Amino acid sequence: MTKPSLPDLLHAAVTAVGGVERPGQVTMAEAVAEAIDDDSHLLVQAGTGTGKSLGYLVPALAHGERVVVATATLALQRQLVERDLPRTVEALHPLLRRRPEFAMLKGRSNYLCLHRLHEGVPQDDEDGLFDQFEAAAPTSKLGQDLLRMRDWADETETGDRDDLTPGVSDRAWSQVSVSSRECLGASKCAYGAECFAEMARERAKLADVVVTNHALLAIDAIEGAPVLPQHEVLIVDEAHELVSRVTGVATGELTPGQVNRAVRRAAKLVDEKAADALQTAAETFERLMELALPGRLEEIPEDLGYALMALRDAARTVITAIGSTRDKSVQDEDAVRKQALAAVESVHAVAERITHGSEYDVVWYERHDRFGASLRVAPLSVSGLLREKLFAERSVVLTSATLKLGGDFNGVGASLGLAPEGSGGEEVPQWKGMDVGSPFDYPKQGILYVARHLATPGREGSRGDMMDELAELVEAAGGRTLGLFSSMRAAKAAAEELRGRLGNPILLQGEETLGELIKSFAADPETCLFGTLSLWQGVDVPGPGCQLVVMDRIPFPRPDDPLMSARQKAVEEAGGNGFMAVAATHAALLMAQGAGRLVRATGDRGVVAVLDPRLANARYGSYLRASLPDFWYTTDRNQVRRSLAAIDAAAKAEGK
Repeated sequence: MTKPSLPDLLHAAVTAVGGVERPGQVTMAEAVAEAIDDDSHLLVQAGTGTGKSLGYLVPALAHGERVVVATATLALQRQLVERDLPRTVEALHPLLRRRPEFAMLKGRSNYLCLHRLHEGVPQDDEDGLFDQFEAAAPTSKLGQDLLRMRDWADETETGDRDDLTPGVSDRAWSQVSVSSRECLGASKCAYGAECFAEMARERAKLADVVVTNHALLAIDAIEGAPVLPQHEVLIVDEAHELVSRVTGVATGELTPGQVNRAVRRAAKLVDEKAADALQTAAETFERLMELALPGRLEEIPEDLGYALMALRDAARTVITAIGSTRDKSVQDEDAVRKQALAAVESVHAVAERITHGSEYDVVWYERHDRFGASLRVAPLSVSGLLREKLFAERSVVLTSATLKLGGDFNGVGASLGLAPEGSGGEEVPQWKGMDVGSPFDYPKQGILYVARHLATPGREGSRGDMMDELAELVEAAGGRTLGLFSSMRAAKAAAEELRGRLGNPILLQGEETLGELIKSFAADPETCLFGTLSLWQGVDVPGPGCQLVVMDRIPFPRPDDPLMSARQKAVEEAGGNGFMAVAATHAALLMAQGAGRLVRATGDRGVVAVLDPRLANARYGSYLRASLPDFWYTTDRNQVRRSLAAIDAAAKAEGK
């Protein structure tokens, strides 16, 4: 029997999901199939509207080996599992003569824990000595949520938090979930046979395609205890997010609250001497943290070093001692012990990592208005880790609408541990970069306007000329504006200013849930939505609701960001250009994502306005502009106002 051709398979899948075949999608599918066959690596940039999920799913399903697909956002995971995969599998079944299985797998804390639900949270002083379902008044929000989750537990097949609608607060969910460290293990748990997390893992073991997230992929790679099933092919979608997600997983943190919680949880399970030593070390650490000033610690101060060693040694003693319960009145002893062990092990691991010291780690103090001071440690780079753990044993395909920065893939490749394309020997993973383009005609659909006449933004202070420019642009556009700001302070200041000047409704991130804000923004063309980082890549509003995207300034990392500045310094010490490799790459990625909010469909028209003259005037401006979609470029303020007014008039004429 002849094997079905890739074009035939792709055509069947595209038809099944009600899509349109794009030349870029066909090119991508062929390149993905080739990479899988050759056991090689591929970075593929596929613009919005290309249909990239089918561009990788079809060749992956056709190949027949187990595939893991990792995404950064919940929205894409749901799209894959609820829409793209079911339809694609059915469409390919007659051609492949088999029906591939697929499953979603997340970290354990995303699933309802039946032991927690029925036995309650192991109690410590902070949680209070009460039964959660009886004492959390059913009339309170927490009490209502807990009762609702108890009912939901009898109905749900997955136990997945994201299947619970409406959702619940983190506090409520923490009452009915456990981390992997706190889990008793299926063999020791009375509810092991019904465990939702275990069932999800079993489904994943049997599946041909496993959909997961970047964080679980990072845990699987870093922690040496496999959580994902063995797989021959890895596809990373939204790959521009991978480095920051892996860095997040590899970051350790110590706070006084976390240490005190560990002390409380361990106190009943060890002898008095061990408990007192941990308590004393915790008090010393807390006193030091009260005086901590934000910033990087290039060397660990002597007093902090001693405090961390005391904490490490006391935690190690407690870990060894947790074995014989001191207080026989403790209920549900195994769960209490497991929770205490998880808390103390976490403290020990971070204290040990910082005291041991590594030239590859960055340590810093952070201070939060609400949560106080924390001590953090993160890897200077995750490139070596990714090269060794991700690319060594399988074919990897990485895709996103924004991977090509400044005209090539080398910047993103370097952050992933890949040498410049085509270089290196046997030790260096070989890879290919490919841009399959976009179905959109960017020069005709969009304008990139740089407000060259404005003053260069400083670190602090109000920007009166920028506010005037913003108000005039919004007025010319008739609303329809997504404002992307480099800080929450800037977003609030702009919202307050324009609410006083214009009649348009101005929505501000944080005043309502993101989902509600986006829904309101899309529903009323006169409305504007202002916000910060998550809006740069989380808004999908095709049509006339979003015809002006404004960036207040180039989103370089803050000069006092300890991790970014340490990475920049390391590149410079190695003889490279730290600013371009770190700060400019960071800004280019965000700007490309932000500019991508404008054109989401073939009929979209509009303007991306950058209110920072450095994009036109600075030497690095051409690198940043080369990272953006190929919009028609202008610095003519009068021209852009006329264009916005014409776009607004055309939308109104169509009744939009």
